[in-house]
Parts: sequence; C-alpha cells; structure tokens
Amino acid sequence: MSHDGEILQGQKDLTKKRQTLTGFQAHPVRSRRPLADPARFYRNHVIMQDDPQTLDRKTLLLTFLYKFARHEYVGISAAWNTTERMTESTSMIAKIGLYHLCEEFSHMRLFQEIFRTFHLDKVEWVPLGKWMSRMYRLFPLFPEAVLAPPAFVSELMGLTVYQHLDGVLDDILDDEPEARERVRTLLREVMTDELAHVGQRRNFLGPLGLRVAQVMVASMYRAFFRDIPETKLLFNVDHMVQGGKAFDYSTIAPEMIEKSWVPSYCKA
Repeated sequence: MSHDGEILQGQKDLTKKRQTLTGFQAHPVRSRRPLADPARFYRNHVIMQDDPQTLDRKTLLLTFLYKFARHEYVGISAAWNTTERMTESTSMIAKIGLYHLCEEFSHMRLFQEIFRTFHLDKVEWVPLGKWMSRMYRLFPLFPEAVLAPPAFVSELMGLTVYQHLDGVLDDILDDEPEARERVRTLLREVMTDELAHVGQRRNFLGPLGLRVAQVMVASMYRAFFRDIPETKLLFNVDHMVQGGKAFDYSTIAPEMIEKSWVPSYCKA
C-alpha cells in the first residue's frame, strides 16, 4: 500500500497522488482552440438537453466523460460514508478498500484537470436523482458475497471505458496534439489504478463469484450506457461488452502493467 503514499483521510487523498496532481497543475496544458460553443457543454453535461447528434465530437467526448465520472463520484461518496475510519485494528481488507476509495477521489481531481485542459473551469460534481442516489447509498450495505460480483463488473466497466476513450483520442483530438497527449497521460494515471482495482476485486471473487460476474457484464454495461446518450455516438457498445467479457491483461500496455498491481497468477 505504499504505491501512492500515505492516506490523507481528512482530504480523501494520498500523498503521492497529491504530488502528481500538483505536478500537472504546475505545468498546465490548454487546448489551442477552445470548444466552438462551451455553453453547449455546460447545458448538456449533466442531462442531455440538445439532440446529441448536433454536438461536435469534442463536446460529446467531454459530456460523456462527465456523466461517467459523475456516477463514479456519487458511488465512492456513498461508499466513503459507510467505510470505517483507519485505526490500528482496521483489517487489511478494509484498509485496502479505504486506500482504493482515496485513489478514486484522486481520479475526480484528474478528470477536472482534463476539463480545464479545454478551458472548462467551472465543472462541479452534481448529485444524481433521488432514486439513483438512494441505490448508491444502499449498495455498500449489502453483504460482501452479494456486493463482490457487481463491484468487480463496475471496476471492469471503468477500465473498459478508459481503454475506449484512449482509443478515440487520436481521431477526436487530431488537431490538438498537446491537449491530446495531456488527456492521454491523465487518463492513463486513472487506468493504472483501475487495473489494480480490477485485479484486487478479481483476487477475492472465487469461482462462483467470477461466474456470476461474467453473467452480469452484458446487462450491467448495457443498462449503464443506455442512460448516457453520447455512448453510441462515440463507441460501439457491443464491442465494449465483448471487451468486458473477454478482458485479459495482455490487452494492457506493458508500461501500465509495470506501474500497477496485477495478481501473480494473471501474469505470464
């Protein structure tokens, strides 16, 4: 648990994550061409108000990222509120969970840095609706045996999304090479952690939990992306589902494997 330094519990942060973010902020990269109409991002980033097919692909990319990250923010906030604080008697599993939550909160700060790269400096995480917020609050209260498979699929879905985002950057940001590489660097910071979270969740699933998770992949992916209309305009959802079902560490860049944590039995 020394990968990202010590936990800063009061700030929901980690010492090395804070240093990394400070480094990005000390050397900011900003797109040379601001969005054609930034107001369209702010009008559509929480709930799509316009016909999504009328949005340019850069704006679609950013509104998609916001909607996806917003769900993650609400989920980790709910989990944080039910997680015991760190003490000498805290179990190792609970410590890992708290550590991972701090990593997830650091991702929210990296996402905001992505938005700032495109001169979007007023992005805040807005709560979800009453029903969805209640679901996220109840989710961490389920027994671990029930929680583990959907939690694993949720982590896997995050990794799938970031892989597909990485895959479209060259096309969508072809006229913004500096901004593109900064976004890719920020995303890969997040992906490195998500890879470790997938590995950790996989490690404790067991054969039955793994079979349940495999069955859940398609339905969870499709239900989630159905509520984000940008998805089908940016990605092939069938390919995302197939990628989740067939996930293998061999699809991950070696340099990311080096920086992350992968179960020893999943390495060649």
